[in-house]
Amino acid sequence: MSKQHPVIAVAGSSGAGTTFVKRAFENIFRREGIKAAIIEGDSFHSVTRAEFKQKSAETENFSHFGPEANDFHALSRLFQSYAATGGGQRRYYLHNAQEAAHHCKRLGDLGIACNAGAGEFTPWEELEPDTDILFYEGLHGMVRDDTADKRHGGFDVASHVDLGIGVVPSVNLEWIQKIHRDNAERGYSQEAIVDTILRRMPDYVNHITPQFSRTHINFQRVPTVDTSNPFIARDIPTADESFVVIRFANPARLNIDFPRLLTMLHNSFMSRRNSIVVPGGKMVLAMELILNPIINDMIATKQHV
Repeated sequence: MSKQHPVIAVAGSSGAGTTFVKRAFENIFRREGIKAAIIEGDSFHSVTRAEFKQKSAETENFSHFGPEANDFHALSRLFQSYAATGGGQRRYYLHNAQEAAHHCKRLGDLGIACNAGAGEFTPWEELEPDTDILFYEGLHGMVRDDTADKRHGGFDVASHVDLGIGVVPSVNLEWIQKIHRDNAERGYSQEAIVDTILRRMPDYVNHITPQFSRTHINFQRVPTVDTSNPFIARDIPTADESFVVIRFANPARLNIDFPRLLTMLHNSFMSRRNSIVVPGGKMVLAMELILNPIINDMIATKQHV
């Protein structure tokens, strides 16, 4: 971890809502004039789209949730390098032809050859200089090899993170969101989506959920409507049909002012000494009230190092 070059990581599984939280952070960065190096978790997959399909057909339970499909060592090196020097190397995973055209033109203008297409990666490049914060959003911002024999090489991404945020809907809500998103945006059938959920369950249990015991703050959306069978749900519960449980691992470390939050967030309440529950419609406001002072403290500390 680093006071001079802080690292923020937002971690959550596919369909959990990490992209939504990323937008909230970007709003804070823009409003406060903070220059952040933005890192997308997909860029640290270790296989292209074509390679993933091939390995999925050959290997049982092969998934993007696990170490076989990701380069956790490269991600750890980036966090460690940024914490020490404010620099490091990044690349982009190209989700579609439009992204491929954009990034290859950008790299070409910098004199870097790029022939990658959709489902592939851009060449590695140096991070932009003089950034204030490194911000990661993806599946594995707080991942660590906890196996007894360190069978995956002993990676430890979490140890380099100054502020780890978990985005963790209740599991049935997470599945409902994934089914609706993958069907609407990617055209996948419900059967194919359920097969994906089942195939990656071992990696979900072993590499996704343990991260939320290492995060500094978790935002967990809990529906107040019946989601007992997520595979037949016709609608995603709305924000007004849910509460958000916000858990702080160490409130004192982050200078969390619970009385202020209870006053500012109408109908919120404390459920434990380190947890506050807010109406789902107040999630964005709660994030800004909580995260803005923490980020400002990071920048102030950085300037005095």
